[in-house]
Amino acid sequence: MRFFMSRFEDETLALLRIMAGLMFAQHGAQKLLGAFGGMGDSGATAAPFTMMWVAGVLELVGGLLIALGLLTRPVAFLLSGQMAAAYFMAHFSQGFWPIQNGGELSALYCFLFLYLSARGPGRYSLDAVVFRKHMDADRRVPAGARY
Repeated sequence: MRFFMSRFEDETLALLRIMAGLMFAQHGAQKLLGAFGGMGDSGATAAPFTMMWVAGVLELVGGLLIALGLLTRPVAFLLSGQMAAAYFMAHFSQGFWPIQNGGELSALYCFLFLYLSARGPGRYSLDAVVFRKHMDADRRVPAGARY
């Protein structure tokens, strides 16, 4: 017997990808644009070409690309690595467990993006529209097959 939600796999993957991308992009908007209160109490933005600024660019641009489902696999892989680095650089020295060191969000994003890099963006994405013919030909999958 199939679980009743299994018929909504494509839709829930799209919702997960879109919401994760939009939420992730907000972190970049904080760092680059001072949105949502900016960085810290002062509402500051990251100085250009610093590590924090590069992180903001990856978060804002990468998050929007993930939400759109465009270049999802390589972008998600890159963002997964960014979040792993963020976890070990900013949190791990404060304790082993993410709940202890405040790194839950970094760890969760790391594994979510790793999953998206392996799974792909799904049917409801720009990747599915733009690269569909190339992907089907490369995989020798019939054109109507599930993405």
